[in-house]
Amino acid sequence: MDRGDINWDPAQLRVSDDDRHKVAEILREAAGEGRIDLDELDERLEATYSAKTYADLVPITVDLPAHEPTSLPVPKREVLPASTTHNSSIAVMGECKRQGAWLVPASHTAFALMGSVTLDLRGATFAERDITITANAVMAEVKVIIDAGTNVVVSGVPIMGEFHQAKDKVAPALSPDSPVVRVKGMALMGSVSVQRLPPPGTPKKILGTY
Repeated sequence: MDRGDINWDPAQLRVSDDDRHKVAEILREAAGEGRIDLDELDERLEATYSAKTYADLVPITVDLPAHEPTSLPVPKREVLPASTTHNSSIAVMGECKRQGAWLVPASHTAFALMGSVTLDLRGATFAERDITITANAVMAEVKVIIDAGTNVVVSGVPIMGEFHQAKDKVAPALSPDSPVVRVKGMALMGSVSVQRLPPPGTPKKILGTY
C-alpha cells in the first residue's frame, strides 16, 4: 500500500450526479423558505451543476442553517504496518507526540505534568479491537485524536479542569466492526480531550465547513 493512501484528500474526489441533485434540492427548498432569492438560486444551481469535486460542492450550502453542509466521503480506515509500539506517553514540562504508523497496545497510559501529550490514532494499528487509554493531566493537556471509523467511550474525572469529547470535525462512520477506544483517567487543573478528525492533510477550509 502506498503511503499516500493515508494522506489522501477527500475534498478532491469527483462528485456524482446524485450529489449534485441533492444539493440542488437543498437550494430549491432554501429559495422557497426565502433564505436565498431567485437570482442567487440560479447562480448556485449553475455552480452546483458545474461542480467537479467535493471542494467545489461543499461551500454552496454551507451558509444555509436549515440544512447540514454537504458532507465529504469518509475514507475506509487503512493504515500502514506499525513499526513501533509504546506502552506509555509521558510529558513533564515538555511535549510528547505519538502519530503515524504505530501500534497501540490493549492498554496505554498517558501522563502530562505541566506539559502536553498528543496521541494521534488515525494512522495507528490497534493491538486489539477494544483498547483502553488511561490519561492523567495535572496542570497540563492530553489530547487523543481518532478517525471517523473509530468508536470512543470517554469516562474520566475532571477536577477543576476538563475531561471531555470535543466536537467532531468529521461525521462518525461506525459499524459493528469499528474499533473501540476507551479513555479514562483524571484531569486536575488541566484538560483531557478526545476529538474525531478527518485524515491528516485535509485542507483547513474544508474543516471549517463542519
